[in-house]
Amino acid sequence: MPINWLFSEPILFISWIVAILITLTIHEFSHALSAKYFGDNTAELMGRVSLNPLAHIDPLGFAMLLFVGFGWAKPVPVNPYNLRKARVASALVSLAGPLANLLGAVVFSLLLNFISPVLGSQNMLVNFLFLLVLVNVILMVFNLIPIPPLDGSKVLFSILPDKYNNFKEKFSLNGPFILIALLLLDNFLNLNIFSSLFNFTLNILSNFL
Repeated sequence: MPINWLFSEPILFISWIVAILITLTIHEFSHALSAKYFGDNTAELMGRVSLNPLAHIDPLGFAMLLFVGFGWAKPVPVNPYNLRKARVASALVSLAGPLANLLGAVVFSLLLNFISPVLGSQNMLVNFLFLLVLVNVILMVFNLIPIPPLDGSKVLFSILPDKYNNFKEKFSLNGPFILIALLLLDNFLNLNIFSSLFNFTLNILSNFL
């Protein structure tokens, strides 16, 4: 776990923190900006259309992310009734965060491939760019899982017709508990479900760059 770097590799640990801050900010800013684009200024009025990490970081969620490996940022408030073509717009606003992380992973990968042969694999900038790629991929893949409150569930709910509203309501209530249970089982039973997803995505990305 990266918290172990605090004593063995403090510079690497600081790089990890900065990479998380940048990645979370990109993710949440994209949600807020896309909501504004589609007609809902709720997030803008709350100062969330911002590249300032302080606008998006939840102190407890950030601490959990550093010390436990699972955490969260402040959810971007979206009022679907303000959105133009609400069903489609809701899905696109939810996808905006993961898509921004995909773009970030691609851009940082290209930079990494460009400077790594020049500076060498042990260079701190090279390591920092690798962490940026890694965190962007992890955040993108994790948020696309269709379990509430993750972005993937909001995309799923936008696609499902109204006759499934009862399912949506129950799944929204129970989703967080299901997600926590899966994370705990994955860790304690060494199922490596999530790490396999992350590695699979990284391998696909590396084949295109």
